[in-house]
Amino acid sequence: MSERSPLKLLVAMSIVAFSIATLATIRAQEGGPAVQSPATSPASGPSPRSVWNGVYTEEQAKRGRELYATHCIVCHGESLEGGGSVHALVGAEFAANWNGLSMSDLLDRTRTTMPMNKPGTLSRQQIADLLAFVLSANQFPAGATELPRQAELLAQITFLATKPSSDLPRGRP
Repeated sequence: MSERSPLKLLVAMSIVAFSIATLATIRAQEGGPAVQSPATSPASGPSPRSVWNGVYTEEQAKRGRELYATHCIVCHGESLEGGGSVHALVGAEFAANWNGLSMSDLLDRTRTTMPMNKPGTLSRQQIADLLAFVLSANQFPAGATELPRQAELLAQITFLATKPSSDLPRGRP
């Protein structure tokens, strides 16, 4: 492989990542999720789960923080805010890009594109732990059960940017 091949691969991956983020932003701006994941489809049963239901543990988020420091901080920064062509992992843009998609979508995207210099080198468990840290950094609540690493289980959990009103305590508007 020539010296320029890794650079070409990095540029191509950046273009694909930017394109996906742009399409997700456009979809979010058009109103409502264009993708209906199993977590939000009527066939998924009476109680769809979202990131607001405490789908990771604090211990898992701590493991994810350690992995982030090793594999992600170089590009996404200490505060997870990215910069330049590197997208933020916290805040409104991040939430809009993923709103309505399943956690399986996040795991698959991370698995196939990250870390940028060595995509596909992290295990599903490592990625689940990293996603737990990202959820924690975005102030989604922790729970009693770890975020699973299996795609079929993650497909049942929807990333929702805002807390559904049905999750509010009774008596609140």
